[in-house]
Amino acid sequence: MDILAQRFQKSPTMVFREIADTFILVPIHHSVTDMEAIYELDGVAAYIWDQIDGEKDGYQILQQIVEKYEVTPETAQQDLLEYLEQLSSVQAIVGAPA
Repeated sequence: MDILAQRFQKSPTMVFREIADTFILVPIHHSVTDMEAIYELDGVAAYIWDQIDGEKDGYQILQQIVEKYEVTPETAQQDLLEYLEQLSSVQAIVGAPA
């Protein structure tokens, strides 16, 4: 299955926050004391998170990454694939309805 052809939306069980120039995702179904459930995002990852809206597919997000950052399409695609897989594995994103 081509993950970049899919559209994703953010899971309602995740909260995104920017705290002192640090971007974090916190699952709201875990205990606040469970620090392993808090995910820190770098700038590109936070940008990708912001672009996930249920409307754009992965290819559209990929194009935006290439335009915004000085990166080759191949590098951007590899990073985006890894990030989408990670977000999916922790259930931070889900497939958008058709």
